[in-house]
Order: sequence, then C-alpha cells, then structure tokens
Amino acid sequence: MKLSFHGAARGVTGSCHLLQCAGKRILVDCGFYQGGRELEEDNADDFGFDAASIDYLLLTHAHLDHCGRIPLLVSRGFTGEIITTAASRELARLIMLDAAGLQEEEARYLNRRARRRGKSADVIVPLYTTLDALNALEYFGRTALYKQTLQLSPDIQVTFINAGHILGSACLDLQLTEGSEHRRILFSGDLGLSDRPILRDPEVPPQADIVVMETTYGDRQHKQLEPSVEELYGAINETVERGGNVIIPTFALERAQELLFYLHAGKTAGTLPAFLQVFLDSPMAISATEIFRRHHECYDEQTAELFASGHDPFKFPGLHFTRETAESMAINQVSSGAVIMAGSGMCTGGRVRHHLKHHLGREHSSIVFVGYAAHGTLARRIVDGARIVSIYGDDYRVRAQIHTIGGFSAHAGQTELLAWHRHTGNPKTTFLVHGEKDSMAAFSHLLKNTRVEMPKLHQEFEL
Repeated sequence: MKLSFHGAARGVTGSCHLLQCAGKRILVDCGFYQGGRELEEDNADDFGFDAASIDYLLLTHAHLDHCGRIPLLVSRGFTGEIITTAASRELARLIMLDAAGLQEEEARYLNRRARRRGKSADVIVPLYTTLDALNALEYFGRTALYKQTLQLSPDIQVTFINAGHILGSACLDLQLTEGSEHRRILFSGDLGLSDRPILRDPEVPPQADIVVMETTYGDRQHKQLEPSVEELYGAINETVERGGNVIIPTFALERAQELLFYLHAGKTAGTLPAFLQVFLDSPMAISATEIFRRHHECYDEQTAELFASGHDPFKFPGLHFTRETAESMAINQVSSGAVIMAGSGMCTGGRVRHHLKHHLGREHSSIVFVGYAAHGTLARRIVDGARIVSIYGDDYRVRAQIHTIGGFSAHAGQTELLAWHRHTGNPKTTFLVHGEKDSMAAFSHLLKNTRVEMPKLHQEFEL
C-alpha cells in the first residue's frame, strides 16, 4: 500500500492524493490551485502520476480547490469512475463548467490583447474547455449516500461520512486489504463546524490506522458565530446610515447561502432596515442556491422545519438575483442602502471586481470580508491594509471602510480539528495537508500519540 500527495501539500489549495492498494489506484480529489498567478500556473503542470492509470476518483466535496482539475484529468486520459454524493455531483457540475467558461473568457481576452500588440495567432489556450468539463461529467458513476459502504473491489471499500463543511461534503473512511495487511485510512476532506445554520453537524469519525487531515485553521480559533452575525448587522447598518453600499466578496457555495439565511433573519427581526436591498450578483451562487433547495437530506433540523412550514430562508423582500450582465451593471445606479454579494470570495475574478472598482474609493461604502483570503489574492491585499490596489491593470485608492469578520468560515477551527482527530483514536500516522506552513506546524505540536508527517508535493509513503 502506498499513499502520495499531489496537491495541497504544504499549501492550502489543489487537493489531490493518490492511494495504491491491491492493484487499484484511487485518487482522492483533484482540485485547482488558487492564489497568485504563479501558483495558478501550477494547474497546467504534470499531475505527478499517469491520469489514465487511475481506477477511481473519490470526491470529498465540490469546492474548486477539490474538483477543479477533474476536466483536465479526463482530457489527459482518465477513464475510471468518479464517486461522490448527490449534492456534490450537482455542485461539481456547476463549478467545473464555470471554471471552464472563465478560462475560455480569459484566453479570448489575452489573445485579443496580443493581437492588438501585433501577434497574429492565438498564443493562449484555456487549461480546459466547456466541452472538457461536459466530457468529465460522463465519468461520474455511483452516488454515495452517507454511512453507506461502497465496494470498490474485493479488497477495498469506502464509506462517505458527513463532514458538515458545505452541501454534500464528506470525509472518506477507506478499509483496505493487501495480502495479509489491513489498513483503515480516514481522509478528512474539509471539515465544518457544529451548530451552524442550514447544514447538519459533522459526524463523529471512526477510529483509523492512518489519518489524512486538513489544517486550514490549525493555528487559530474562529470568532464565535453570534457576535460575528451582530458585527455583520452593525457594519451594514453603519454603512446605510453613512449613505453607502456594502460589498461582500462571496463564495458561491455555502457562504452565499449562509449570508442569505442571516440577512433574511435580520430583516424578519427588524435588526436590518426594511428598505435594505440585497443583490446576489453571482450566476453561480444563484444556481448553487437552487441546488441547496433540492437537497433536504443535508439540512439540519432548524432549516428542515423552515422549509416544512413554507418559509424559504433564501427568499425575502428586497432580495434580487441578478444573472444577466445588464442587471449587474444596473446595480451601479444604486448609490446607497444596498448589500451587494458577488464572487469571487478572494476577489481573483468575477463580478465583485467591478463592484470594487466603483466602491473602493467611496468613504461612505464598506467592503466586508467574511471568508478566507489566500496569500497573493486581491482580497488578501485589501485585508492586509493596502491603500492602493490594481484591478484589471488600473490602480484604485482604498477609501472605503474595510471589515474582516472571521466567524462565518465553513472550516473547522483549531479546537474542532483537535476534537475530530481525538475521535480517530491513536492513528499510527497522521498526514497534515491543506494548510499553510505555520498552520500545519502549530497544529502538529498539539497532536499526541501519533506520528505526524507534513508531506511535500509528490512525496510517496509506504503504509
């Protein structure tokens, strides 16, 4: 048995891990690298393995940094079976098609610019196309149900366990036999928090021999949720009183829906003004919200009761879904009294950049960050206090009020990560992935009764 790491190794994005057992090669996730231009260029590099040799791809969840390179995997020869939950299957389709469209759009833009500079032929090609993304969907096979064991071969079985991170997210419990050797390996995927709205809490994991776990927030705790919600309401009310708008760079999955849930609650309770207009200016987030409505099997008791009583938490007076570009541009005519939620959450692309162009220089407006901002991203530069930032090649002075509210993260914090790991017993080895260097190092010092490894990219281990 062998385990190798081909992404999210001493880094936060690009999750991709290869397990070899009993003649089968099983990939866990195949995600995009995200961050600065240099990091994103790693997406085109060799995987570190032969795509055609992979028998199964097990997808923990549908965030871009876990599923974003699946179309590339297929275009490079993968013909195996992709297995994930029903919700993740729908969301992965949305994410992969969106990523393909963005790449095609960027390639067209760069080639037009090159031609204006005298280059006659297209010099930039997308990493993969919409057709590649559609082709990848053909390889999604069996649908995993939580706690239901699937047999991959006579010697390998997998059980998907609710991770509570985003809709459909899962930890993977793999039981492997090779000759006389038996191993139980647990992949955390990305772990969520308990007592959050909409989704059920993460399930308690089983004991395992080997654990592969994320450490995104391995070095710190999150703010409490209730004060974070109050801080959000305060930032909105203060901005409205100043006569400005609130821009919230928003991740399309989970974060957008959670914010809608609390904006609905705030308006219902009168904590937010009745005249407040809310724009969800993200076609992908709108589609993701529609997918959320279809998967009641993932809801917690509170959300299930809301829907059962005819109260949709993703619908309220003053809420506008803006799919079309013309509708998005028209938002610029609204000078005050609005919350504008737009992607991407890290401000690496999407419509939020256009809203930032209009509002960064306005002292009356606010930019509210409610999610993780990776190093090298526009979001991180603004959060870190940059006074001038570049958007589409032009410089903009930052005069708007900047708020960073940490309690909305979909990731488990240090305390939750440690509690989850304790439930796994005393694993022989714990591999730490999906975290920045300092986060991994801090978390590793807290683990007891286990050998800790922080694998390098493409490093392989005998199990």
